[in-house]
Amino acid sequence: MKNSLKYIALVFIGTLVSCKDEVQKPKVIYDAASKGSVVAKTDSTQIEVADLPIQMEGTNYLIHPVGDLRVYEKGTKARYGSSSVNDVSFTISNLGEYEITGYLQNLKFQKVDSDSIRPLSDKPVLILTATYLKTVADRTQNKVMVYTLTDSDTNKDGKIDTGDIKTLYLSDISGANFTKVSTDLQELVDWSLIESKNRLYFRTIEDTNQNGQFDKNDVLHYNYIDLVAKKWEVKSYKPI
Repeated sequence: MKNSLKYIALVFIGTLVSCKDEVQKPKVIYDAASKGSVVAKTDSTQIEVADLPIQMEGTNYLIHPVGDLRVYEKGTKARYGSSSVNDVSFTISNLGEYEITGYLQNLKFQKVDSDSIRPLSDKPVLILTATYLKTVADRTQNKVMVYTLTDSDTNKDGKIDTGDIKTLYLSDISGANFTKVSTDLQELVDWSLIESKNRLYFRTIEDTNQNGQFDKNDVLHYNYIDLVAKKWEVKSYKPI
């Protein structure tokens, strides 16, 4: 019983240490980030696959989600001595109501009456969400996509992943006019659409003490974009 309690205590302590290390891992390494955006190289060992195309209601473009083939190691009790097998998932994205989610390397766009397919980005990115603003399109005929993604290796670990700063982008439904609207080295907190004003509101946080993390000691920035303007312009406001 004592040995069991000792084992549980050690596991608990180890978990706390592990969690602490994970929390303290910086999202920004300033000796690299201060020299500009650091872009990681694409991993040539990954196998790129695409999901079947998606067409948002009321649009004439197909969207092809592109990402890495995911292989999971699955523990089994095999009869002939094999301790594990590999499980392969060919599905790389999920589709909600007008929103694509996943860990995507790119999105590719194709007009329904064309065989030509163009990428959203020509640089390495990790796309987490891609949202079609259907209500804005219905009201104004402006067909806008909103993306949350990471676009730079801000923690300088050699890859672009969720450990890096999350940013906000917009594009047309065709994938053209792909535009970053959040500020470099500011972490996107959240965004929200106010339909009555056709505005996209969003918050970012700036690491003002430059400790590499985003916490209560840092400064929040409040912004909005008029989605029906000829040019997307980020405007700041001060609710507090």
